[in-house]
Amino acid sequence: MRTRLLPLLIVLMAAVLLALGVPLAVSVAQAQQQKVVVDRIDDTARFAALAQFVTDRPTGSRLTVPDERLETLSRELASYYEVYGIRAGVFYRSGAPMANAPADWSLPAAGEVREAFGEALLSRRSHDPQQVWPWQRDRLVVASPVIRDGDVVAVVVTDSPTGQMRSRILQGWLVIGAGEIAAMLLSVGAALRLTGWVLRPVRVLDATTHDIATGRLKSRVAPSGGPPELRRLARSFNEMADHVEDVLEQQRAFVADASHQLRNPLAALLLRIELLALELPEGNEEIASVRTEGKRLAQVLDDLLGLALAEHAEADLRLIDVGELAAERVAAWAPAAEAEGVRLVGDCPATTAWADPVALSSALDAVIDNAVKFTPRGECVEVRVSGSGGTSTVVVSDHGPGLTDEELARVGDRFWRSGRHQNIKGSGLGLSISRALLAAGGGSISYDHHRDEEPRGLRVTVRVPRSGPEPA
Repeated sequence: MRTRLLPLLIVLMAAVLLALGVPLAVSVAQAQQQKVVVDRIDDTARFAALAQFVTDRPTGSRLTVPDERLETLSRELASYYEVYGIRAGVFYRSGAPMANAPADWSLPAAGEVREAFGEALLSRRSHDPQQVWPWQRDRLVVASPVIRDGDVVAVVVTDSPTGQMRSRILQGWLVIGAGEIAAMLLSVGAALRLTGWVLRPVRVLDATTHDIATGRLKSRVAPSGGPPELRRLARSFNEMADHVEDVLEQQRAFVADASHQLRNPLAALLLRIELLALELPEGNEEIASVRTEGKRLAQVLDDLLGLALAEHAEADLRLIDVGELAAERVAAWAPAAEAEGVRLVGDCPATTAWADPVALSSALDAVIDNAVKFTPRGECVEVRVSGSGGTSTVVVSDHGPGLTDEELARVGDRFWRSGRHQNIKGSGLGLSISRALLAAGGGSISYDHHRDEEPRGLRVTVRVPRSGPEPA
């Protein structure tokens, strides 16, 4: 969730910073240009004031008469050009120069200078020229009219290089960019802290839910801060988990107590049946049937009690040699299999895993017993141990009649038995007990056909983890 939430926050913050930074950058450029334009307007106004009294173009004999005001204007324009490198000139309405610097500069026939000159002839100053950007426009033209007796008699034009102004704009933009980057880094750090603070209770809740789903019912959500709503959710989840654990405990206690309490009356009933059988003729079929059903009921009660204890007990995980333990169970069951006319074969190389040795032994006993029980005489049951990746496996394969695909989906359910095997001794709880014992230690059990090309026999795979339990 964090990988989805964090990019969204970063994109939103970047959009906000851009929405603030772009107008600020434009404002910086406009401010720099406005400052330059105001300076140029002041300069042109000063030159216009000097040119007001020399606006008559000298002709004829007046060419030899020196004009002090014109000389002063020319000196000022030349000094202005030498100091600032800005071309400046005063031009009559016809475009002829009154005074200019440098001396070879004149009005072009077209272009920005000509447009500013024409605008000034209409008695308008160039107070709002086109915006200069760092990547374009290397000249800035400002023109002011020279007015005498209410008429425009000449125009002062300045043509300024924009290199320094563009450099200042670029420097301002670099400062803004550095500020944007710093703000973005701070925003990313804040987003990381915020998402971590918000999602930490969710991660804890997810881990606790997984623990409970895998059988560790005592896991609870520890206080981990976060928003008040998530803290309330954590408390509510703990209350729900307590309630569910109480209900399951009550169910287990009921099954265990019922199984235990029924054993004594059933034992007394079986004893009375035996005493009654002594009064009946030898080989009475009815009393034999009653005796068989009584023993079967006693076996069911024992299995129910074993299932309740298996679901309630906590696994005592240890690092064990699965191959050695499986070989011991094969040796223990070999005489029973031989008595049934079944060969029990074991291939149990050494491989380690973390498991409860008592629980794994009990699960293997139930699986091997089931395989021997359903294997015909003359066939064999194979027990193979292997280890790869993160799990160690024990595969028990028989050559019995096997199960259909529909029956495979139900095998391991409580009290379920195939309709074709109802006459075989059993309660239908052995594999359920095995699954409960393995699940308590992080193991699992699965079922499949022994031969896929010709569905026959049953292959039971027991898996236990090779890695140790994670610390709480």
